[in-house]
Amino acid sequence: MSVTTFLWFDADAEAAAELYAATVPNSRVVEVTRQGDGSAFVVTLDLDGQAVTLMNGGPGHPHSDAASLQVAVDTQDEIDRLWEALSQGGAPGSCGWLTDRFGVSWQVVPAVLPELMGGAAERAIAVGTALRSMSKLDLAALQQAYDQA
Repeated sequence: MSVTTFLWFDADAEAAAELYAATVPNSRVVEVTRQGDGSAFVVTLDLDGQAVTLMNGGPGHPHSDAASLQVAVDTQDEIDRLWEALSQGGAPGSCGWLTDRFGVSWQVVPAVLPELMGGAAERAIAVGTALRSMSKLDLAALQQAYDQA
């Protein structure tokens, strides 16, 4: 058995896959199945070990922030780089969420976030309060909220 994330695009699956593979380390476009006119139909992507299939299925199935791809990284530089690349032409959200130019929602978070949110109640509340005030996450500010609680 295997589980694969599957995303439906109007017509930009190949461009999205190329952006994602170029942005997320250890990622690559695995295969592109083309239609008779040469346009991409199904694109298979290895997103840092996560299988993702993107399909150009036409309009009528827009993306929503009810589902997102989460990338957990170790440093503020990685947060900044991913945020810049993925939000370009898209829109920032709150609490580390953004929507890319293809309408796909992402969460760019520090890998330490579960530890910061899972501590004593007063620390989790302080970190949660700080997090809710942010769009792009600021790792130092989240750590400071944790340390000062």
